[in-house]
Amino acid sequence: MQKRISKTELLIWIVGAELFGAVSALVGGNFSGFYDTLTSPPLSPPAWLFPVMWAIIYGLLGASAYIIFRLEGSSSQTTVAAFASQLILNFAWSIVFFRLHFLWIAAIVLVALTVSVGIMLLDFYRKNKLAGLMNILYLFWCMFACYLNIGIAVLN
Repeated sequence: MQKRISKTELLIWIVGAELFGAVSALVGGNFSGFYDTLTSPPLSPPAWLFPVMWAIIYGLLGASAYIIFRLEGSSSQTTVAAFASQLILNFAWSIVFFRLHFLWIAAIVLVALTVSVGIMLLDFYRKNKLAGLMNILYLFWCMFACYLNIGIAVLN
């Protein structure tokens, strides 16, 4: 049985996800300063695109999590673990890449994040197709970020 959508609760989940992203960026350190010094692989987007994409991704993540966690019985340990693990890896990547400058370790974290997002997406999709589909951009962006991170590690 699905509960009625609460615009306030939905907004709280979206804002919460956006705040998570903002804190991650803050803790991660000087994004543009370090990134601008790196040799980047072909197809690297301009630096301004990253915060735009992450704002969209975090908004979709918050909305999809709201959908999943409002469903009765969907808060299984597997779902919570899938959601939490991708958040932890996402947060860790910013620190490892931007603050610590450990490019290869960051690539490993990013591959783990991509796998984690894929697992979360499938788990969400099994429970609610829309919630799963809302994370396809996140998965593709992580895959693209793997290419960029590995390319940067190789070139630097």
